[in-house]
Amino acid sequence: MAKKLLMGNEAFAHAALEAGVNVVAGYPGTPSSELVETVAKLHGAGTARDVHVEWSTNEKAALEMLAGASYCGARVLFTCKQVGLNVASDALMSLNYVGVGGGCVLFVADDPGPISSQTEQDTRRFGAFAKVPVLDPATPEQGFAMMGAAFDLSERYHTPVIVRPTTRINHASTFFEVADETHGRPLPAEGFQKDPKWVIFPKRAFEGHGEINRRLAQIAWDYAYNPALAQFNEVLEGGGSEATVAAGAVQSAGGEGAAAAASVAPSEAPTVGVVAGGVSVAYAREALALLEREAARAGIPMPRYRFFAVGTPYPFPVETAAAFAEGLSDVIVFEELDSVLEEEMQKLAGVRHLPLRVHGKLTGAANDRGENTAENIAGRLGRFFDRTRAALPIPPHEDGGTSTCSNKSSLSEKMGSEVYPIFSESAESAREEVPPSSRYSSEVERTDSLAALAARTIGANRLSYDGVLPVRPPVLCAGCPHRGSFYAVKQALKGREAVLCGDIGCYTLGNAKPLDAVDTCLCMGAGITMAQGFSVVEPHKKSVAFVGDSTFFASALTGIANAVYNGHDVTFAILDNATTAMTGSQPHPGTGVTLMGEKRRPIVIEEVLHGLGVQHIGFANPHSVEMSVAAARAAIDYDGPAAIIFRAPCIQLKKPAEPVRISTELCAGCKKCITSIGCPGIGFDEGLRGPKSGERGQAFVDGSLCDGCALCVQVCPFGAIEGAVGFGGAVAVEPARYAPNPEPFQTGEIPVVLADERNDFQETELRGEPDQTPGEVLGAAEGSLEEGGAR
Repeated sequence: MAKKLLMGNEAFAHAALEAGVNVVAGYPGTPSSELVETVAKLHGAGTARDVHVEWSTNEKAALEMLAGASYCGARVLFTCKQVGLNVASDALMSLNYVGVGGGCVLFVADDPGPISSQTEQDTRRFGAFAKVPVLDPATPEQGFAMMGAAFDLSERYHTPVIVRPTTRINHASTFFEVADETHGRPLPAEGFQKDPKWVIFPKRAFEGHGEINRRLAQIAWDYAYNPALAQFNEVLEGGGSEATVAAGAVQSAGGEGAAAAASVAPSEAPTVGVVAGGVSVAYAREALALLEREAARAGIPMPRYRFFAVGTPYPFPVETAAAFAEGLSDVIVFEELDSVLEEEMQKLAGVRHLPLRVHGKLTGAANDRGENTAENIAGRLGRFFDRTRAALPIPPHEDGGTSTCSNKSSLSEKMGSEVYPIFSESAESAREEVPPSSRYSSEVERTDSLAALAARTIGANRLSYDGVLPVRPPVLCAGCPHRGSFYAVKQALKGREAVLCGDIGCYTLGNAKPLDAVDTCLCMGAGITMAQGFSVVEPHKKSVAFVGDSTFFASALTGIANAVYNGHDVTFAILDNATTAMTGSQPHPGTGVTLMGEKRRPIVIEEVLHGLGVQHIGFANPHSVEMSVAAARAAIDYDGPAAIIFRAPCIQLKKPAEPVRISTELCAGCKKCITSIGCPGIGFDEGLRGPKSGERGQAFVDGSLCDGCALCVQVCPFGAIEGAVGFGGAVAVEPARYAPNPEPFQTGEIPVVLADERNDFQETELRGEPDQTPGEVLGAAEGSLEEGGAR
């Protein structure tokens, strides 16, 4: 064993390897990517043995491949970010009905914020929808332990299991004791065993649904009573006169923790509780510690409270929750992102007829989106404790406000507790961080307000800056080939109405001015098919779809086939920079490099396009303006599906060229180099003077950023910028056209491929008899061709 400082994702990789995982696959996506890369690194170093690891073409392909491996008895690990599970959902829904052989764990990283995603969707919801158990780590250390437990749980019940960390868990770093060498678990000698259960006919699906429902009830019981899983659901007590933790983890409804809690004197027995899940457990514990420390300094008593840390949100550990809720009148729930635990506590109160009021996202007592923080939770806890401790009336629509129903009094009496609205019209204002004293007068006179104390101490940022912060929007890197691609398409479209559909990747940044070249962005591959929708409804506008090379293989092929099949007049602008740049420069099928160290012939984009039936396929080096504009214009003018491949490597894959230079003698201060391409390597100094710029100021080049792509050299109307033109000395030539097997990053002239008339089956019209099936007609046609020779 060795002690190492590891990022959360690296630790998850070690945990899976120590659990004996045999096959690891996924698709890159922040914040999950480093897990697969760590497994590949350890395999390459020879310390992770008997494991296969790969980046698959997309998440669906990864999970389906792993399902086959699991049927053979292998332990398998799937990785993706939250939106990647959408792609794999078709396989997941059916896989849970069929079941698995070897342990099957889905590592799905959620992204509260969102920091680098198009949604804030909550995988705990997806787990409940798919009826798949979910584990939700509060720390990287707990996540490490959960990984091994997840494989065991999967094999015990033959179900996929989701481990759902969030960004802060994925990217936090701490020390771990890890094995010097790992081995995949020995595979069963019998291998894959044929059985009707692996075929999901309706009868099998009906049986499988019953199996799922039964095992979920058993798993919920395990979450409460099985020590291996119950350890992830802790119940603690704190606060009161001693302000210390009084009880340890409750391993069962009647465990030692519950007994310890019951031994507390009646006057000290808690009546309020705090529930938290995932990383919010760490935030809430820190917030409670901060609040207790400041309360002790100020001489303000802390109420006795009970704390429930939920690490297994689905199926919900009802028995542990019931033990936690015993004797409590109010609980507040902190979680990211949806109100999953809050709703479960509400359900518990209703089913068990508990006099329990639940506060959280639905009542405006907790953030309804984004990440939690210890400071934010501390302020909310202060308000919660103030109101519940002094039995203050809770303000309308705030922290579980009163109902707006006209008969609320009688309804409240029937319910035995206060009626709570869900997202009232005032809920948004209730979430603002306004000091409680400014909200209602009942707290103005209080001298023991924990909310005011939190606002004064914990919530106050003494290092805050009161000035206006400079705006720093995300931008394409200096020298990025995508900048030239967008500029060329916009130039080629001058004078024409157009809709420009984007996609997921670095090139989504093409929406920013001055490029302004992305009008829509929905999800991976959607730009390809959305452009077809625009072309149908608004045929007078030219529809252009931008897609990266990695996304091309992941999600674009079906849409391109649809365009060819239905004859949509769209242009596909394929941005081939030879890597999956946005998520960390991972390889993809177009690179020919795999994580197992193998190198094979890359899948060539233009060959795929030709195979799908695209008849016009052009090429350009995006750093050559004249070539790119000409090639883009030729593709745009083509009637029907056409493609232009902009091919130049990502700047991370090559050494930068010499920076360009701006002549102070020739610069006119027109700013076209800035307003046309928006390169961050070019700035403007209003204090510079020159013979042509006069008092206007002049542009300048930041040599530390400039990549030497020289796009600006070609844009400047006065020849004031000097430098090499284009990557590899590209020069303006006639637009290149498709030919089989072009050299990588070829930018010169390419001969036009001849039409393949022999294989153009669209020229052949097959007719059969009224009672013949299509298969019989095709079979007869093939026979006639064999008898008569080539047509």
